[in-house]
Amino acid sequence: MLFSLIRPIVFALDAERAHGLTIALLAAWGGRGASHRADPILRTTIAGLDFASPVGLAAGVDKDGRAIDGFFGLGLGSVEIGTLTPLPQAGNPRPRIFRLREDRAVINRLGFNNGGIDAALPRASTARRKGVLGINVGANKDTADRIADYRIGVERAAQVADYVTINISSPNTPGLRDLQHGSALTELLAAADEARRIPIQRPSLFLKVAPDLNAREIDGIARAAIGHNIDALIVSNTTLSRPGLKSAGAIETGGLSGAPLATLARQRLGDFRKATGAALPLISVGGIGSAEEAYARIRAGASLVQLYTALVYEGPGLPHRINQGLARLLRRDGFANITDAVGIE
Repeated sequence: MLFSLIRPIVFALDAERAHGLTIALLAAWGGRGASHRADPILRTTIAGLDFASPVGLAAGVDKDGRAIDGFFGLGLGSVEIGTLTPLPQAGNPRPRIFRLREDRAVINRLGFNNGGIDAALPRASTARRKGVLGINVGANKDTADRIADYRIGVERAAQVADYVTINISSPNTPGLRDLQHGSALTELLAAADEARRIPIQRPSLFLKVAPDLNAREIDGIARAAIGHNIDALIVSNTTLSRPGLKSAGAIETGGLSGAPLATLARQRLGDFRKATGAALPLISVGGIGSAEEAYARIRAGASLVQLYTALVYEGPGLPHRINQGLARLLRRDGFANITDAVGIE
């Protein structure tokens, strides 16, 4: 209710400025006094990690890990920070985030703007972490060796993270999605698997893929992921497609997220469930803004779900509402725990 009152004020600000203000407020709060405790029916174990709730924060929201404790205070079972690159980079020119209000969507072309992994890791290591912490890593735009950048990112993130995500699915770094295919993908995954074994604490390794893939590409990614010890797939990132948008901002270039992505995200979830033969846990992202949609993804094969754009439109109470709704839906359908519902469709 409070968010509905202040949303017009927030939306009056430039989208990137409003985002920065939100991160600053959550960082200042730090989750102090938060009392959200997920229902035990939502507890699940994925890739050797215990999640109190299947509802997590997608990468891209808190790129530099400035508000980890604040996001956990909202009732999220996991928080994924990043994308972090070996060296700081400014990203693409502004403006680069556009709200599509009529579509409850966002287009961004940020381009991995971040302060660099070495600046973020101390914040991650000192966070109270009332859940599972993921660190999403990528390559610098002007690097001469992208696979070397990922090797650096994985090795450093592995010292702090519960899981490390290899992000090769952003549409805003030219040529990055080429790493999703063929020998480039297998070389990258082999390097990342080797790098995460260097620290004493070996974290889980996740791979984040794009929604804009054909059947042959999906099968290739699935085989490579299984063959190179990937522990879970995050399906998927923003899309370059523009499915039936109404907003004037639809003409902007960049990756689309939010409600219009839901249909494509559901399709890709099903495609990867089939391609992997349910051999890998899947994390569904894209267009999830309610308990009903989260539940549908879980029944379709997702072990976890992640939020991003829906938080812009629904406010910080959304994770708690989804947790409550999921627990109610599971009990309605006679499930003893959320794991029993995964892939039931």
